[in-house]
Amino acid sequence: MNDKAVRDARGVSNRTPADRTVAVWDLPLRLWHWVLAACVLAAWFTPTVYDSLHRIVGYAVIGLLVFRLIWGFRGSRYSRFRMIGVRLRAAPSYLWNLRRGITGRYIGLNPAGTLMLVALLLSLAVSAITGALSVTVTFFGVWWIEDTHAYASDAVIVLVVLHIVGVVAMGLLQRENLIRAMISGRKHIRRHQ
Repeated sequence: MNDKAVRDARGVSNRTPADRTVAVWDLPLRLWHWVLAACVLAAWFTPTVYDSLHRIVGYAVIGLLVFRLIWGFRGSRYSRFRMIGVRLRAAPSYLWNLRRGITGRYIGLNPAGTLMLVALLLSLAVSAITGALSVTVTFFGVWWIEDTHAYASDAVIVLVVLHIVGVVAMGLLQRENLIRAMISGRKHIRRHQ
């Protein structure tokens, strides 16, 4: 296989070496990310004011979480969950090294991003499931369901803010526009600096 065929198979663009990019986030994952962000934002601003919209968005979040679980096993290379255990174990030392500006270079999620993914998925699942339970006959008005929903929803917002701060900080540290990467699906490949 020639060099161009290898680059094409890996999703590497055919640009100059200083401006090469690689396909990382596939279209279904990118759409999932931005639709989930819109749903979380809508859910945060609609409880008690627009209850029916809040419920619809909550059910949409459940559907999106189911899709992400499936896509974590069936999606493209960087969408899969196969590296979660390794990256979670690496997260404490990775976060410790960030204090000194040592970021490492990851094409997919770095260990901090993996930790955030797991935390967000779990808190979103708890929030959405307890929200759905709270409108059933059996669990309507049950204090611990309502409290769990409220605390999990607050945790989601805190994690979203940390996620945004982390993306901006990592983008500045690595001089890369990570938001653009989640829109285009491509990240820059850099040679050793």
